[in-house]
Formats: sequence, C-alpha cells, structure tokens
Amino acid sequence: MELVGVRSELARTIDLRATIIYKDREPNMHVILQRIQLFVTLLLVIGSPMVACASEPITVVYGHGRAWLMDLTITGQTQLEKGDLEAAQRSLDTVLKADPAFYPAYYVRARVFLNRGKFQEAIQDCNEALRKDSTFAEASLLRAKANYDLGRYGESLKEIDHVITIRPRRDAFARAYRDRARLRLNCPDQSYRNGQQAVKDATTACKLIDWKDEDMIDILATAYAEVGEFDSAVRYEEKALAIKGVKPDDSKRLQAHLDSFKQHRPLHAR
Repeated sequence: MELVGVRSELARTIDLRATIIYKDREPNMHVILQRIQLFVTLLLVIGSPMVACASEPITVVYGHGRAWLMDLTITGQTQLEKGDLEAAQRSLDTVLKADPAFYPAYYVRARVFLNRGKFQEAIQDCNEALRKDSTFAEASLLRAKANYDLGRYGESLKEIDHVITIRPRRDAFARAYRDRARLRLNCPDQSYRNGQQAVKDATTACKLIDWKDEDMIDILATAYAEVGEFDSAVRYEEKALAIKGVKPDDSKRLQAHLDSFKQHRPLHAR
C-alpha cells in the first residue's frame, strides 16, 4: 500500500494496520497530535492483505525535535513496501541508533528482517518493541510468524493464544484468530492441525471484522473443506469473491479454491 500524506491534517497513512497517535511535546508542553494510521500488510503473515479496520489508538510520546525519527521510520516503511530491503534497513538502523526507545522502528525493521529471511533477528526486534509496549499485539503476531517460519510451532501457537487472551484492539484480535486458524490448517507438523478448531477460529475472525475481509472468509471456506463440509466451503468462498475491491491476483486464487471445493477437493491432500 502506498504511503499517503495529508499534511493539512497532520495525518499520514503507513502500512501497519493499527492507529498510533504520536504526541510531540513542545518546550511549553503544548501537545501537538499527529495521527498515523498504520495498516499491516500480510507480508508479515501468510496470505494476502486485508482491508483496513477501525483501531483504537496506541500512544507514543516523543520530545520536541524528534519528528525526523518518525519521518525516517515512514521512509523505511515505504522502502520496505517497494522491496528495497537494504535501504529500508539502513533507514531504520539510523532511527534506532539515534533513539533506541523509538519502538515503532523496531517493528518495521522486524518486518524487514522477516522479508530477508532473518527470522531470529525479527524476533529480537519484536522483543525490543514489546519491552517498550507489552500491549503491542502486532509485534506479538509478527513474532509468532517468525517462530512459525523457524519451525517453532508450539511457541508460535502459544504467542497467538496469548494475544487472544489479552483481547487487543478489534482488528488485531481478528488477525490473531485468523492466524491461529491458519496454523491449525497449514502447520507442517500434523499434530497441530485441527480443522474443527480452525472453523471456529476463522468464524470468530470473520465476525470481528463484520465479514468484510476476503482473506479471512477464504480461510473459513478452506477450514470447512478440510472437515469435509463442501457446501459450506463453496458458500463462503463465493462470499469471499463477492467482497468489493478484491485484487485480480487474489480473485484468481479465490476462484481456484472455489473450483476445488466444488469438486469436493480440500486444499491439502489427505
């Protein structure tokens, strides 16, 4: 997603999918608010991006004269989205060298590490972000993804379970249920698979975002196919395809799933 700046309203959009309100404290303690809506792309998790959902704010307070740190963090985010991972890491390294407490930069750099296949480094940056804000559910879910990619399925599941337990902002809450459903469907270790639990989790995720995300509905359809309920799988896959604004590549993927379910074939070989 392209970075959008609306300077007249002191608002910017960056791809993290949470709302962060940055408070810049002036020397006279007059507070200026900069609203930043962050929408998480699923570069960090398995699957396609989901639509933006309303979020409650996370608040980060920084002193006067440090706005350049946020500007450079946004630059790093933009570089990440354009695929320039080395430049993104340089930008974020600069931010964190200047201010090791600027935790949003740890989160964005963790995404860079994840995309570079440096999963342990991604986990370390998520750890740092979570030390600064233990309620930063997005960092917890990213750490779960990194552990999954390292084959630490138990740790990944435990992290997702924790996010669900703390009941974060609704959009993060939905992603946690979605991620647990995905793990129950896709985990290479068969002992973690559970189609019925995946149906329950995917249903909860869809309800939390008011059935407006094609990726979550697709996961629900896939879960129904896994447990042999192909009529439900077809119905929900058609619902996913009916969502407005589905990208062409995603539409092809969903259509392929629908064709499979109509032939009573789940996505995974039994």
